[in-house]
Amino acid sequence: MEVQLAGTNIEVNPAVQEYAQRKLGKLGRHLSSIMETRIEMSEEKTKAAEQRCLVRVTVSAKGTTFHGEERGIDFFEAIDKVSAIMIRQLNDFKGKAYERGRRTPPLKEIAAEKVVAAPAPQPPREIARVKRFVMKPMTFAEAVEQMETLGHSFFLYLDAKTDMLKLIYRRKDGDYGLIEPILE
Repeated sequence: MEVQLAGTNIEVNPAVQEYAQRKLGKLGRHLSSIMETRIEMSEEKTKAAEQRCLVRVTVSAKGTTFHGEERGIDFFEAIDKVSAIMIRQLNDFKGKAYERGRRTPPLKEIAAEKVVAAPAPQPPREIARVKRFVMKPMTFAEAVEQMETLGHSFFLYLDAKTDMLKLIYRRKDGDYGLIEPILE
């Protein structure tokens, strides 16, 4: 397992670097298929001192991505908090995979597409954050699993069969919706 550590607008001191690699390097014990762990640290100017140090962790394991983010009064506290979150996510994923192996629940097929109406125009806002990620082709079932693992209500993925971008989302009734864009 490869561990990459980067500081955003800060120089990470060796003690914090060693602590992060030791603490988050143990994630491989919870899921053996981890290929890469990326740790990003930044210090932000906030009113609350206990929110200044931010640690983001992204774990890649055979096509599945786990993400955790925590703040603390110092980097050691933030690393401890995000480590607990990542361990919980990995154990939940491993438990779901174990249960899935014992019984395979059928996924509901999508019956029809629904058109979502555009919301009323709002005043322009600034982009607060940009996320970039590698897209690997996957099936609908894999995309649902990834969305549930991340705890998101929607997920954009590259369909393995059609090689098109698709968006799945969780509906209020608990089913899934699918948006398939048509390019002109």
